[in-house]
Amino acid sequence: MSAVSKSLASDRAKSRVFLVDDHPVVCHGITQLIEREPDLMVCGQRGDGTGVVPAIKASEPDIVVIDLALRRGSGFSLIKDLHALSPQLPVLVLTVSDELLYAERVLRAGAKGYLMKQEALENVLVAIRRVLSGEVYLSDRMQRRMFEAKGSAGRKADAPLVERLSDRELEIFGLIGTGSMTRRIAKDLGLSVSTVESHRARIKEKLGLRDGAELVRSAVKWVEEQRGG
Repeated sequence: MSAVSKSLASDRAKSRVFLVDDHPVVCHGITQLIEREPDLMVCGQRGDGTGVVPAIKASEPDIVVIDLALRRGSGFSLIKDLHALSPQLPVLVLTVSDELLYAERVLRAGAKGYLMKQEALENVLVAIRRVLSGEVYLSDRMQRRMFEAKGSAGRKADAPLVERLSDRELEIFGLIGTGSMTRRIAKDLGLSVSTVESHRARIKEKLGLRDGAELVRSAVKWVEEQRGG
């Protein structure tokens, strides 16, 4: 067998990873990490949500690793689109967004794992392999949180109201709670300022909040409660 044939055979034996992340440094670091592994390879990358579904279909990955915050498009929407297109394709979320705020939503959208970028790099490989094996990957603290929630007789008083929010609205509500202003939210999520303002108005309506100040107070309180456990 020629060297080229051996190389092709070796690549076919590896699990194929497709990366969707708009941070070039992050993509480069993860790619280097994966390419050093004998059983993994990066088969494609995309920096935003534009045209990513056709690119993923063409690359035929075994797993897709997605950031929730993209330059254009929504990580939540992309997860839902991929799940509708190919329910068997595992998706791992790798993001800076706090898992206590979004992990449950991500799993309901169709993802199989959630990993924060602040965690050690070696956890990326652990998470990828676990999701590839058919398991769900969450941090220990998130697993405890979900276990405690299932065993609890009730939920926080404001939980039913927050559950009324769409995934996009919850993204924006969480960002408001962490101190982000409208223009910053628009830039981070690849939206227009007017679109973010429309979402803010719907959030206020759904949560029964009177004005922007009350919206900020409610969002900050919710974020603190989620993080405080």
